[in-house]
Amino acid sequence: MNVPGREPSRASRDQPYFFLSYAHTPRVGNGGGDPDHWVCVLYQDLCSTIMQLTDLPADVPAGFMDREMSSGDGWPHVLGENLARCRVFVPLLSRRYFASEMCGREWYAFNERQLQVQAVDGREASAIVPALWTGIDHTQLPDSVRHIHLDHSSFGDRYATNGIYGLIKLKRLRDEYEETVHTLAQRIVEVAEQTALPPSRPRDYEHTPSAFRPRGEGPRRIHLTVAAPTRHTLPESRDPGPYGDDAQDWNPYHSESTRPLPAIAQELIRSLDYRISVSSFDDEDTDTTQGEAGPGPDGKAGVRPGILLVDRWALTDDERRRRLRDFDRASRPWISAVVPWNRADLQCHGEQGRQLTATLEDTLPHILERGRRTDCRIAVNGVPTLKAFTDVLPAVVAHSTRQYLKHAEAHPPPGPHVPRPRLMGPVQPPYPAGEPDDEGEA
Repeated sequence: MNVPGREPSRASRDQPYFFLSYAHTPRVGNGGGDPDHWVCVLYQDLCSTIMQLTDLPADVPAGFMDREMSSGDGWPHVLGENLARCRVFVPLLSRRYFASEMCGREWYAFNERQLQVQAVDGREASAIVPALWTGIDHTQLPDSVRHIHLDHSSFGDRYATNGIYGLIKLKRLRDEYEETVHTLAQRIVEVAEQTALPPSRPRDYEHTPSAFRPRGEGPRRIHLTVAAPTRHTLPESRDPGPYGDDAQDWNPYHSESTRPLPAIAQELIRSLDYRISVSSFDDEDTDTTQGEAGPGPDGKAGVRPGILLVDRWALTDDERRRRLRDFDRASRPWISAVVPWNRADLQCHGEQGRQLTATLEDTLPHILERGRRTDCRIAVNGVPTLKAFTDVLPAVVAHSTRQYLKHAEAHPPPGPHVPRPRLMGPVQPPYPAGEPDDEGEA
């Protein structure tokens, strides 16, 4: 099933076709069998079918499934290796799946590979093939996965209602189960060979963020403000290559990426299950850049965490530098900064680079100092590569959110004031006639 005109590379031939991501079911009691037995059966059936559909070498596994791996087995490293190599990601969707931090990490790590491909050559790589393990309420899906195509009509009504678990458990639905496995295997092979997702450097799984917000949390929001010049507001000596007609066209890593950095940041933050808004610093009031921009859940403006994405060359403009200094003085604890500084850009080094760094320190002293007190200090000291940027941005998002939850005031919903009854102390019961009270009187 090779794609016409595209000869698979040696690297792709050695890549397993799919990574099966599923939520481990907890064992109930001391007895009983393996609660994930049927997931294992599905995995083996998919592998057998894919081997029939492809010319995969016998020494290359068709897929990967985490089976009862313990920390002593080095499972974080094994998971990271396979997430970096498998061609297709197959999440088994269920209510338990989106409550699993482990599944959220797996989803994020694989999706990051897709975003890297899109950043480098502009090619949209979509290699996530979801499968229903049980029926789910599609309205309850996390924001980070809503862009994934979830049309399961080709699998039949019973599949959409019961999921694969229902098909595999009921003997009378055995034929439908086998047809579903065959259709899913065909889809995996088709997507793998059409997408040709290259392997990447393994991510540190234990420090990988989750693509799903914690159970019980409502929608999370964050605002990204871009402080960068346009090609029309640059100093004459500055190379216009990284810039466009708008600040949001800024692409400091243009030797590595074909996409503007704000667009990459937006997709990356969205994949962390945030609702993100983006603006240009030149177009906003200072209050907006402090995290006030955009409608909240009730349609009104609301406070939210914020990130300032700043180009040091933006400080060459006197008025912009003045506004950024005012912004820094009024900055709230939940406003963080990221300072991309391409190490391959010769104009970012030498005496000119040192002058811009000094100006930045003078302009944003409070935000920079707060940033250096965190475990993601590289964000404000200068992020040298696109890979370093995609690594540090999730940590900055998490830090801003923590500071917001710690410091932001709680705003009660509008409405009439309802007085709360006062709590009274214990009331002494009346004494029967003739008995003494506390004073000893009759």
